[in-house]
Amino acid sequence: MYDLHDSEQSHSPPAKRPIIEMQAGSSESFKRVRIEHEEPDETLHSTEHEGPSDTPAADTKREKRDAAGWAKSRRGKAKDTKNKGRRRGTRDQDKDGEKEGEEQGPRAPRLPKKQSALLIGFCGTGCNGMQIQPDVRTIEGVLFDALVRAGAVSSDNADDPVKVNLGRAARTDAGVHAAGNLVSMKLITAIPGVEDWVARVNEELPPEIRVWGSVRVQNSFNARMSCDSRKYTYFFPSYLLIPPKPGSGFQRAYEQHAQSMQGVVPLNASAHPFWSALESHSSTSMDDLVRKRSWRISSDQVELIRETAKKFEGTHNFHNFTVGREFGDRSNQRHMWKIEISDPAVYGDTEWISVLFHGQSFMLHQIRKMMSVLILSCRTGTPGQVIDELYGPRMVMVPKMPALGLLLEYPIFDSYNKKITSINEKLEPSHPDYRPEIDFEQHRKSIDAFKQTFIYDNMRCIEDRDGVFDAWVRSIDTYGGDDLLYLNPKGIIPAAAVIKKGDKRDNPFKEKRKFDLTSFPDRQGTPTIEDDEETESKLNKSRLEDMEG
Repeated sequence: MYDLHDSEQSHSPPAKRPIIEMQAGSSESFKRVRIEHEEPDETLHSTEHEGPSDTPAADTKREKRDAAGWAKSRRGKAKDTKNKGRRRGTRDQDKDGEKEGEEQGPRAPRLPKKQSALLIGFCGTGCNGMQIQPDVRTIEGVLFDALVRAGAVSSDNADDPVKVNLGRAARTDAGVHAAGNLVSMKLITAIPGVEDWVARVNEELPPEIRVWGSVRVQNSFNARMSCDSRKYTYFFPSYLLIPPKPGSGFQRAYEQHAQSMQGVVPLNASAHPFWSALESHSSTSMDDLVRKRSWRISSDQVELIRETAKKFEGTHNFHNFTVGREFGDRSNQRHMWKIEISDPAVYGDTEWISVLFHGQSFMLHQIRKMMSVLILSCRTGTPGQVIDELYGPRMVMVPKMPALGLLLEYPIFDSYNKKITSINEKLEPSHPDYRPEIDFEQHRKSIDAFKQTFIYDNMRCIEDRDGVFDAWVRSIDTYGGDDLLYLNPKGIIPAAAVIKKGDKRDNPFKEKRKFDLTSFPDRQGTPTIEDDEETESKLNKSRLEDMEG
């Protein structure tokens, strides 16, 4: 988004747009020309009315203005009696039914606002996603309320975040955590009686949502469009790489399909050390889980994961790794800069592995589906070639990994930082046009401490108590239909696994709603979470484009 200014003369340099106002209060009205400055929200002549006017005429009649400051024409338009987009009711009528414009006493003095970027972190548990929505708890909703209470957003703007130009770098889904994210808006940063306004906002926030710092940004700054790339991390227990249990529905379907393929030797799950060590009597799922947590991955398997993950790097059509997208949709093209697999680390009884995704942008559920293909292909001996197949036009069912393991590390603003660095070379830090870089690393110590307490510890506690990841992999192993037959020794998608639009499939794979959750009731006994099947919810294209994670 860029600031556009008209030129007054074709032979002169571009000038600021003049605002012509009618001055009331005398027998004759006269025109007063005001030059619009770079930061109209910080001048005393804002398009918003936040304080009493100097004249009675201006108090009783205030013209609506457009985004550039020009008075809006009412000609040919019906009277606007609605307050579209209001979050908490309207400004036309208060609780006592008084209309705007009636005498209600003196208004609070208007304070200047500045376009600012808030660097935040949060545990997404208990919130219905990032973006503010009516009647539900969201990260932005909690943050905006705290900003109002702290005085960073005026009472006149408290009913509608659109008035302060609220935007975000990454719109995460429900339950997704973020060590770093960025929201931008026009804020009052010089609050009377408040020395450190960021600390004051944090006092109004719950401990699982933090503001790391604030950066004064250019007025044209757009949080989403200015973001070059994002980094996400996904954590999972290494025991997910143990092959399917012998005799399970998935194993039977896998072996039957593999036998129909010429020149291949199917994976012999019963020969795997984990399953061959079992006694002759059948084991329960709880017995299996106890043994799984003590299992440790080999260095060869770690290298296999790393080699397979390289298939995701580069620019590809990820239509099979999201929802609601056709193969021909150009927005499916996404660029992955790098996928990094950490060395395994043991916490408690369980060994964990983290996968770092650095991509230009991500679609809804993309990382969870990428992780699913990575894990399922490695545990079944499916060649990495299957990932290349999934970039093709055929559509298949790719399950989502549990949301519990997903974390947004932080968004990256390299291009913006380079631009303002170039501008800053000619300025002193005290100059009003000087803008600092957006840098999450300045807050690394606080961010790492927050991740450990509110994200990592919470995630491991839930897994230790509820076995979410084990429940997910068992939901895969109990399925004996055709939807997952692309997991085979050749890594080729068979016709039986292809989903055709409008066709009803026999025995389709159905995901469970519990794997979209990141918080579960703390009850005694198992299972502690509902096992309801997930129902598909259709999202419009514009909403899909804005969601990620």
